Amino acid sequence: MSTRNTDLRPADAQLGNLLRHWRNVRGRNQLDLSIETGISQRHISFIESGRSKPSRQTLLEIAQVLDVPLRERNSLLLSAGFAPVYSETAWNSAQMHSVTKALERILRQHEPFPALVMDRYWNVLMTNESVPRFFNCFFDMSQRKGPRNMLHLVFDPDGMRPFVERWDEVAASLIHRVRTEATGRVIDDKTRELLAALHAYSDVKTGSGPGGDQMTEKHPQPRGEDRRAIGAVPTLPMIPISFRKSDTVLNYFSLVTTVGTPQTVAAQELRIESMFPADEETEQAHLKLLGMMSA
Repeated sequence: MSTRNTDLRPADAQLGNLLRHWRNVRGRNQLDLSIETGISQRHISFIESGRSKPSRQTLLEIAQVLDVPLRERNSLLLSAGFAPVYSETAWNSAQMHSVTKALERILRQHEPFPALVMDRYWNVLMTNESVPRFFNCFFDMSQRKGPRNMLHLVFDPDGMRPFVERWDEVAASLIHRVRTEATGRVIDDKTRELLAALHAYSDVKTGSGPGGDQMTEKHPQPRGEDRRAIGAVPTLPMIPISFRKSDTVLNYFSLVTTVGTPQTVAAQELRIESMFPADEETEQAHLKLLGMMSA
């Protein structure tokens, strides 16, 4: 899916415009949609032109095929005169109790490695005990007031930025993740605001690289002698994010977990980021860093 398509927005909130918008986002023409939904192309054309009003079920079937996020499915229903189907209660509401209990269990079981729950904009909602312990090894987390955003924590020169190895590569990969991991693979206005805020930091700029994002070259790749610390192994199956603590480099990768078959907006937009050591040396150094084994 191209960035150009996912950046499209409807001209207004009328049903026909919204449906055309989502067809464009997903790269479908009316014939494609007709084949995939079993709804006649003529009927789809009439819905988009306003000559026909779809039933609630028809609209939901179209939204399912177009993989419209649940929050936006509610907007489609409202534009057609139907009540929303998907609850938009808060992530920590009573309705979400079973999910939040499962999240707490996952976070707890991931100790002694950092794991956190974020919303669709990378705002931190829950963490295990290892998250503040780990980041406090680099800087004073208590100095960061208000809601915490994981991306700002990494990009901020007063946060983790000075400790990140291979900054250009890491920043580019994180910005790429913002685009590819956006809910429904669609860049909405708040995601655009987040991307703009990240690009506003020093050493980050929009260029002509893959995905339209390119980093400056003020921080070249470490020389061979600088990579003699932990994890200078070229055969890893992923690109780790590496942090330097004194003379030690710790390499981590993350697994992202989402709720399967979500039926509420909050459930769909939650994500768990679990950090794992990328190599044996990092695992041992991590335990020492957190004071869980003798040096």
